[in-house]
Amino acid sequence: MALSNTKIRGVKPSEKPIKLFDGGGLFLLVTPQGSKLWRLKYRHEGKEKLLALGTYPEISLADAREQRDKARKQIAHGIDPGTFRKAQRQAETEETETFEVIAREWYAKFINIWSKGHAATILRRMNIDLFPWIGNRPIADIKAPELLAVLRRVEGRGALESAHRIRTIAGQVFRYAVATGRSERDPSADLKGALPQPGGKHHAAITDPKEVAPLLRAIDGYQGHFVVKCALRLAPMFFVRPGELRHAEWAEIDLDEAVWNIPSHKMKTKQAHIVPLSSQAIKILTELKQLTGASRYVFPSGRSFARPMSENTINAALRYMGYDKDTMTGQGFRAIARTILDEVLQVRPDFIEHQLAHAVRDPNGRAYNRTAHLDERRKMMQTWADYLDRLKTGAQVVPFKTAKG
Repeated sequence: MALSNTKIRGVKPSEKPIKLFDGGGLFLLVTPQGSKLWRLKYRHEGKEKLLALGTYPEISLADAREQRDKARKQIAHGIDPGTFRKAQRQAETEETETFEVIAREWYAKFINIWSKGHAATILRRMNIDLFPWIGNRPIADIKAPELLAVLRRVEGRGALESAHRIRTIAGQVFRYAVATGRSERDPSADLKGALPQPGGKHHAAITDPKEVAPLLRAIDGYQGHFVVKCALRLAPMFFVRPGELRHAEWAEIDLDEAVWNIPSHKMKTKQAHIVPLSSQAIKILTELKQLTGASRYVFPSGRSFARPMSENTINAALRYMGYDKDTMTGQGFRAIARTILDEVLQVRPDFIEHQLAHAVRDPNGRAYNRTAHLDERRKMMQTWADYLDRLKTGAQVVPFKTAKG
């Protein structure tokens, strides 16, 4: 039962502490001395934690609920409310303007414009590769050689590309500090050219139709969870980014209109995107809806309908089917579509690029909107699904075109 002010005022202290729960982890702790203390119980990174929210009646029931809701939103975005509050308190004093305090302030300011996956990646990289080394240092005192030493540690474990990404994150934090008057300059700018450039890296993918056919048959024969099997079957048809696929929501899918409308905040380009649904995709989704239709997500986690499928699920399923990481990945379905639609089915490249949600511009340099060439893309997606069916059944398929030039 949710708490009420009448119940809170009426409770009397006893020899042992009393806990009155309100829901969502919020409870009122009544001590033997008569104090009434708001507490929030929550879990972060698998650990149970407790956050003090103040004393009743100074903090009213409505105030406590508002703090609880704010904390739960932070948890949903990968932020520990206790750590965040500590960083905020530190930021209030001039002498504790450390790199970590300002980095967390910057993170909290921009998290709402990032996808959840991107936000989680940034926080993880800061926690592992930046905070342990320069987190406690006053940000204004950090110079280029000190930051380079941090990046060299990352490079030393064979993660050169990660070192470049961490330099970018650090640079964004330093520039935020400059803009807010806490530092004079961005030392990461002095490190341009200090790290070797990583070699070109592409996500592993099978692009020869003769090799794609066995992959499609392996997916059809997959013996794992039905939700995962549906995601595997739809991945080559949709060829969206893996994060976009696993975060698909039933509210975004209109089976009658045969479209999946992906909102802008889920897209890498921050532009809303439309995926036309082929008849084959509609059939799979209709069947899947009977199982997961009560969930927010089309592909919920195997443990909870309240969360989407794990980011590793598709790749793990591919490994189970015998495809190692150097042969095929979830991202590789995009390469399959891009290559075969162009080289085999000879679809106009701009139609393909639109459907891949790449930045495509008109002759005047303006970005096309999400409905550009929608009719043509509908036809392309149905043609593509039909082609995949023919591949799977072993029908005669069109070979690659001869290389141009």
